[in-house]
Amino acid sequence: MSIPKDIRTTNGRGRVYDSILDTIGDTPVIRVNNLGPKDVDIYVKAEAFNPGASVKDRLAVNIIEAAERDGTLKPGQTVVEATSGNTGIGLAMVCAQKGYPLVVTMADSFSIERRRLMRMMGAKVILTPRAEKGIGMYKKAQELAEKHGWFLARQFETEANADIHSATTAQEILSDFKDKRLDYLVTGYGTGGTVTGVGRILSKERPEINIVLSEPANAQLIGSGHAQERNANREPAVSHPAFEPHPVQGWTPDFIPAVLQEAVDNDYYNDLIPIAGSDGVAWAIKLAQSEGILTGISGGATFAVAMAIAEKSEAGTVILCMLPDTGERYMTTPLFEDIAEDMNADEIAISHSTPNHRMG
Repeated sequence: MSIPKDIRTTNGRGRVYDSILDTIGDTPVIRVNNLGPKDVDIYVKAEAFNPGASVKDRLAVNIIEAAERDGTLKPGQTVVEATSGNTGIGLAMVCAQKGYPLVVTMADSFSIERRRLMRMMGAKVILTPRAEKGIGMYKKAQELAEKHGWFLARQFETEANADIHSATTAQEILSDFKDKRLDYLVTGYGTGGTVTGVGRILSKERPEINIVLSEPANAQLIGSGHAQERNANREPAVSHPAFEPHPVQGWTPDFIPAVLQEAVDNDYYNDLIPIAGSDGVAWAIKLAQSEGILTGISGGATFAVAMAIAEKSEAGTVILCMLPDTGERYMTTPLFEDIAEDMNADEIAISHSTPNHRMG
């Protein structure tokens, strides 16, 4: 059979994989074609191409493998961690493949889809009251680890978090933009692993790149200038006074993580731009409907900041925006609030335009 002329073709990856974990990383950089000024090049790094569909797959596998290497995680030992969802999903995937039981603590304010995805991969999900915020789920994980002798993943403090972004995410950006202009890298923060790990490398290898960090406009922890109170283990002692609940799930817990503190202390970013959660929702929808790129509210918020930069930039500027995850785990959040389940008037009119097999 002959292949039709000009049809898209593929050649495979030239290798087979020993496990799902070997597919983590090497996520694509994709041009944005239909949004933004025509004389500015905007790209997104689509972390949804990781097997667990988020950037947190990277830190999940490295936390476990670093603990295996140094012997702090024993064969068959239960892993426990506090998470808003994506780290838990990544850990559930890693633990399922490697044979570790996983217990996740998560505030009950986060999307139901995330709980179900973790449970689908065998994790136990322990909900904590939303009124106790991130600190509540954090302390619950600590209590469980101490009570049962479980391995606490400590995503907010462990060196393994930023290390994997230095070893993978930063290297991918350097490779994809080798001998190419790149003026801005835009990212938000949850644990701070991305900005810290990438910032370590780009500040030395490509210091001309402006790293822009963002946080919710109504929860400006870094922007407040108020230092985070910590204990001797670099853990948050109290909830940060600038925190308010916000809709950007995965961004900005109610404390400044120790991993992020490294980026703050070492000036790994050049600018800090707050963004409203409603803008994150709006731009995530625009990305989906204008580019076919499905991302969550955090991706929409990061992209909103990238667009604001693009509108003020000179011709020829090149911007790269991190998109942390996919939009599918936001079905029960404000992202899908106005996306109808039933046919609207236009859809009913299309249905009625032919006589058969119609509803409404």
